[in-house]
Amino acid sequence: MTGLLGKKIGMTQIFSGQGSMLDVTAIEIGPCPVLAIKEKAIQLGFDLAREKTMNKPQVEFFKKLKITPRKFIREVSREAGVVYKIGEELKADLFKSGDFVDVVGTSKGKGFQGGMKRWHWAGGPGTHGHTTHRKVGSIGSTTTPGRVFRGHHMPGHMGDDRVTVQNLKVVKVDVNNNLLLVEGSVPGHKNSYLIIKKALKKAK
Repeated sequence: MTGLLGKKIGMTQIFSGQGSMLDVTAIEIGPCPVLAIKEKAIQLGFDLAREKTMNKPQVEFFKKLKITPRKFIREVSREAGVVYKIGEELKADLFKSGDFVDVVGTSKGKGFQGGMKRWHWAGGPGTHGHTTHRKVGSIGSTTTPGRVFRGHHMPGHMGDDRVTVQNLKVVKVDVNNNLLLVEGSVPGHKNSYLIIKKALKKAK
């Protein structure tokens, strides 16, 4: 298996063995029961859910598996040759200190924002009688091409996107308390759900 599901707890600071201070993110990771086994992936669940918050098909799905309902369900890649069982709980011991992980989450939503905040526009002149400080201004040429190119940076909805932060170093793993400390920040607000995978581009 190449990943687990978790929840962002928040950020804190710890000291490394060399005495330097590290900014780390605490992640509650697992235990994740196996809900389904597929050819190249396994389906995992995370975070207990109450039956009254779920629809009937969801409730029956978990009753059939004889597993307590879970709120967050995602698929992660499985390793070839490893045998998994339905209901088996996977825990934080998948990772160890010194490993590198990719963390997938949903970034904080910031609503409708102007171009200066959303795309870091420089803005118009601030003096000499200018009145267009933060406005859009010209967005295209005249007769040629006679239209606005697709994907042009404009004001609009900002945040609430799927974001992957790669190559974060695992500083500490607490299997008993289902905690993972990774160096740096991860996307999302506190208590937002995450997918933690083994890094694809960086080995230990």
